Amino acid sequence: MTDEAIFDVVVIGGGPAGATAAHDLARRGRKVALMDKAGRIKPCGGAIPPRLIRDFGIPDHLLKARVSSARMISPKGVAVDMPIKGGFVGMVDRCEFDEWLRARAAASGATRVTGAYEKITRGEDGVACVHYKGKGESEPQSLRARLVIGADGALSQVGRQEVPGADKTRFVFAYHEIIETPPAETNDPDRCEIHYRGLLSPDFYAWIFPHGDTMSVGTGSANKGFSLKTSVRELRDGTGLSAAATVRREGAPIPLKPLKRWDNGRDVILAGDAAGVVAPASGEGIYYAMLGGRLSADAAEECLRTGDARALATARKRFMKLHGRVFFILGMMQYVWYRNDRLREAFVSLCKDPDVQRLTWEAYMNKELVRADPMAHVRIFFKDLAHLLRLASP
Repeated sequence: MTDEAIFDVVVIGGGPAGATAAHDLARRGRKVALMDKAGRIKPCGGAIPPRLIRDFGIPDHLLKARVSSARMISPKGVAVDMPIKGGFVGMVDRCEFDEWLRARAAASGATRVTGAYEKITRGEDGVACVHYKGKGESEPQSLRARLVIGADGALSQVGRQEVPGADKTRFVFAYHEIIETPPAETNDPDRCEIHYRGLLSPDFYAWIFPHGDTMSVGTGSANKGFSLKTSVRELRDGTGLSAAATVRREGAPIPLKPLKRWDNGRDVILAGDAAGVVAPASGEGIYYAMLGGRLSADAAEECLRTGDARALATARKRFMKLHGRVFFILGMMQYVWYRNDRLREAFVSLCKDPDVQRLTWEAYMNKELVRADPMAHVRIFFKDLAHLLRLASP
């Protein structure tokens, strides 16, 4: 087979991570194939920060809503509003958003392939051969590639087959229903709701996110015996949304922490949910997926340029240097505050604090820990301690 028939990179998975990686590599002039299953939509609240919009050139027309506040609701029904001063949270519909990203990658020169990944083999020349089942095809198809980026989700088959340890990760299982938005007088189109109640999730949270004409109503849990569909039904019943028409239902696992290794040391690197880059406590994944896709593309480019497979490991190193501390802090927060309804009640009470609100939104919108106000962090620490020791009432 001639060099012309070999792709520089085959990207498996056309979500935000894979589409971003394909786009970045195609823009550099690399020969890229972007493989994706048709019709798969990940369950996702669709929240994206301004940092993502800026860094990845997202046009305004993809924003279904600009959320200006979040309402945190405690197990006892106490509602705490957290206004977003000087910014917003963008809301996108993953069906439209992901397809736009894939189309942008194609416009940059990536070849789109519709099919389901099966396995990777290697010929005598060592070049990877990606086997897949094409849509409507009775026989398996294949593509040859110098490198493969696996962005095929939390249960990544690429990772499980190629990267040591990729089959050991733990998950939160998420489920949501996209429903038609009720009349404006019964809801605030610029506010999202986050429900912290063990009945709705024993170890995570439930949500109601506005998407303009539709809304995402969902929940998540790592408890396999917990009924997510029952939880969403109870959330809809309790918030006056039971009569709203259901547009679609979606469910999928969400990884709890980044994998310890993203590459196989040879010709495969992971990105997005396949690499485990979903933030603990918040479940936020779109920004981190797209950043992971970009860093994996950078690592692939360096590997192709130098021929040194060690370059593939730089994607994880760079990601953890940027966000490893944030993931650790969020993981500790989830462990401490999500264990029972008493602690959830205390957590929501903490959200009334102006320091908590300001630092939370600044960190979210800019994707950086706020270091400019150390005394605010000290105040929050002692307030946290007081609630944990029951020295302060919710």
